Amino acid sequence: MSLKSEDSRINRVCDYINQNLDAELTLAQLSDVALLSKYHFHRLFSAFTGVSLVRFIQLMRLKRASFRLAFEHEQRIIDIAYEAGFDSPEAFSRAFKRTFGQSPSGFRASPEWPEWHSKFQFDMPSGGVLKMNVEILNFAETPVALVEHKGPREQVLNAVGQFIAWRKETGLSPVNSSQTFGIPYNDPNTSAPEEFRFDVCGSFDGEVPANGYGVKSGVIPGGRCAVIHLRGSHEKIDESIYYLYRTWLPESGEELRDYPCFFQYLNFIHEVDECDLLTDIYLPLK
Repeated sequence: MSLKSEDSRINRVCDYINQNLDAELTLAQLSDVALLSKYHFHRLFSAFTGVSLVRFIQLMRLKRASFRLAFEHEQRIIDIAYEAGFDSPEAFSRAFKRTFGQSPSGFRASPEWPEWHSKFQFDMPSGGVLKMNVEILNFAETPVALVEHKGPREQVLNAVGQFIAWRKETGLSPVNSSQTFGIPYNDPNTSAPEEFRFDVCGSFDGEVPANGYGVKSGVIPGGRCAVIHLRGSHEKIDESIYYLYRTWLPESGEELRDYPCFFQYLNFIHEVDECDLLTDIYLPLK
């Protein structure tokens, strides 16, 4: 069996898990998805991810629960606990605190995102993607409201939380009828953590009223862009950006415009399973 074949088997199982978090997920069932014996599948899965199958499933359920806690304050903790597969809020609280170092209520009040991120650093296969579909289109100039983040990428979700809170409190740039963007001004993998810059944006016409969330007015300029339509985890965004810069751009004959790449988030982690996230990745061109 080739390494690429093993990659695809593990990726297929991870996608299946994330699409079926509310179902009972058994070793026999997931072995069938991987087309491997139970013995070989379990060893292969642990070798590729660094965690057991049972732990991976629990972490994926806790990950979804984390987003519920942080961004859906109208959801009761007891309901989030049952959705995550726990028999009681107490069992959920113990597992959550053991994993992230915070109780569910403490995380809801003030998430420690760097610690949270550290729990999802799996040694996952890339899936062996060699070629991605790239489209060139004209992006219309878009006025936005935005929150600026500067610091480690693991803390970007703090800015996301600020922006969501501003949207909910003011009713401006409503998520259901506005576009949502992210703009990284440098590469978090090569920049010093304290120098990483990222804007969280929502389309908004007019001047943003004074507020306590740090939200202000801005604009994403219009122009030609190369676009990749990504389906799946936001963890795959880096791979897509590197493909655009390293592979597609040299072969295309195109030239870059003086504006960073940016993302449009077409849905959100609290709405869909992680594997069903939709993100458009734009690379501005002359």
